Amino acid sequence: MVRVFLATFLALTLSAATAQVTPNNAGAKSVGAGDGSQFITGGCVSDADCSSACCADNGQGQGVCSAEAASLQNGKQGCGFEDPAADETIAAAQAQVEEQGFRRRRRL
Repeated sequence: MVRVFLATFLALTLSAATAQVTPNNAGAKSVGAGDGSQFITGGCVSDADCSSACCADNGQGQGVCSAEAASLQNGKQGCGFEDPAADETIAAAQAQVEEQGFRRRRRL
């Protein structure tokens, strides 16, 4: 019984320790804006996108806005990420905005 508990505990601990952070799609409209309007956990292509001034590589080549104090947690690789495929990332974010339906509506 103790062995089962220990094995389960270790498995859960290891999976939590290696959890990767992925950019929150709700912030797609601010990806690549460069005006510091992106919230923490939103996607980014450089530090200029983030209100925290910290765009961290999530360990999978994606930028995610982070607090500087948390920029090395959960697989993130620190502030200063510059997306080498920024144009493609911005285009994908714009497509996500269209999919979400965040278009300006006309007043009736």
